[in-house]
Amino acid sequence: LNVLAIQSNKKSILFLCTGNSCRSQIAEGYAKFYLKDYHISSGGTNPEFVNPYAIKVMQNLNIDISYHKSKKVSLNDFNKFDLIITLCGDAKDNCPIIGTSKHIHWDIEDPARYEAPDHELIKKYSKIRDIIINRIKLLKLDLDNQIINEV
Repeated sequence: LNVLAIQSNKKSILFLCTGNSCRSQIAEGYAKFYLKDYHISSGGTNPEFVNPYAIKVMQNLNIDISYHKSKKVSLNDFNKFDLIITLCGDAKDNCPIIGTSKHIHWDIEDPARYEAPDHELIKKYSKIRDIIINRIKLLKLDLDNQIINEV
């Protein structure tokens, strides 16, 4: 019962993209690993299948997102989250109801638009993954500072 109470008191973060197939899946996978004190989710305004290159570059870090499913998020879902992070301009532009106090936008290139041989695609997806990981690490610092300032 105490575990449930603690979990329900966790702040929640949603990583939002249009397709919920790549960037938001990478963000969810890493954030669940790195931000253990938060309830982490991802979703999309128009979900697609989880991108196999996203799965592969996360497996290279021993983080398994192969079981992830793309999830549809509607405007009504937004108020369930303490923080929403959009990772593409389309999600940001199509979700005007997101309040600025609970929304951060990370303008991160979509690696799925990149066409190249397999080994080049792995490099591209790895680069995007690393950008997302660095943003999550900076986010943790910001969140930790907010907690200290609230005490």
